[in-house]
Amino acid sequence: MADIFERLLKNYGPIGQHRERAHGYFAFPKLEGAIGSTMKFRGNDVIVWSLNNYLGLANHPEIRKADAEGAAQYGLALPMGARMMSGNSNLHEQLEAELAAFVSKEDTVLLNFGYQGMVSIIDVLCSRHDVIVYDAESHACIIDGLRLHPGHRFVFKHNNIEDFEKQMERATALVEKQKSGGILVITEGVFGMAGDQGKLKEITALKNKYSFRLLVDDAHGFGTLGKTGAGAGEEQGVQDQIDIYFSTFAKSMASIGAFVAGDRKIIDYIRYNIRSQIFAKSLPMPLVVGNLKRLELLRTRPELKQKLWDVATKLQAGLKERGFDIGTTDSVVTPIYMKGGVEEATAMVMDLRENYRIFCSIVVYPVIPKGHIIYRLIPTASHTDADIEATLTAFSAVKEKLDAGAYKTNAIPDMAERS
Repeated sequence: MADIFERLLKNYGPIGQHRERAHGYFAFPKLEGAIGSTMKFRGNDVIVWSLNNYLGLANHPEIRKADAEGAAQYGLALPMGARMMSGNSNLHEQLEAELAAFVSKEDTVLLNFGYQGMVSIIDVLCSRHDVIVYDAESHACIIDGLRLHPGHRFVFKHNNIEDFEKQMERATALVEKQKSGGILVITEGVFGMAGDQGKLKEITALKNKYSFRLLVDDAHGFGTLGKTGAGAGEEQGVQDQIDIYFSTFAKSMASIGAFVAGDRKIIDYIRYNIRSQIFAKSLPMPLVVGNLKRLELLRTRPELKQKLWDVATKLQAGLKERGFDIGTTDSVVTPIYMKGGVEEATAMVMDLRENYRIFCSIVVYPVIPKGHIIYRLIPTASHTDADIEATLTAFSAVKEKLDAGAYKTNAIPDMAERS
């Protein structure tokens, strides 16, 4: 009998294989100092475009005060236990009610984590007879939820309504043949890699033609899109057509936790059956208090969202003017598409961080096809015009070097942190 550890030690995976050169720099880097547009990386000040602190709330004085007061008053332990057993509170229920009102739904259930929550939502909604139809570019938490689904699932090409209909026809035929089950459609409000909004308007328009329920993961749309910041559904005028609305506190609210909202009876079913919450400790009280304050600022400070969009618009316009390909983003998420291998990408990242003091996330093979590089910039309300200008100048310089072959190398640079 083989030792299961043998396989693990022989192959650390597509990213883990580079750990001895990459750890602490390309992977698991440590940003230090107060959260903002400028932080410390290995002792140097760098302009950071990698934090999902969309509205700049992480270090907002009112937020810091609420977080501190919540921790001082309640500590991190309260409430002790799962919500169903001993971990409920008036403040948990207040946050749920305020979130439901904000996203125009009847009720809401709090979730400890977005990733864990989405996996569990799919599990609680679908039986083995149900069929799921989902977008090909869905987030990993959706994919992992789908892996647990014992029934059939069909994937449609990203934001391709023609292919969506094709998959809906297949799903409908299967359900009719089974004479049992229904159809759940899953997509996203904003796709976090490319920044394009999901085709919510087009999908919901087909509800009269096909019978299905719609689950939308709006992690990147909540707080950033729509007149009031209620997300992609509000932006596209179809919030009332979204049956199950999900988002996280980890993006625009710069916190921990998540929620799922919808019709009261359905949410009540989820509340009493969602395993990741029934068998997990309740969201700690300081987080609940802090999230109540964050939601208050989302509602009452529209200038935060306006500042975010001012930054995003200037950054995206500047990149386009300089000839960069930023794809079809119609959100604040800003991808930059380039050509090159993994080794070139890492050399370019090093140049950006060490010589231009720009820190941003990069995506390479095996996440995307070989020969492609994606920089993913996340604008926030904390960024300044000076940050934008310095970043545009830096990217123009490194793009010129990339095209000239200056980053050609045979190996990933060894930048690992040494103990």
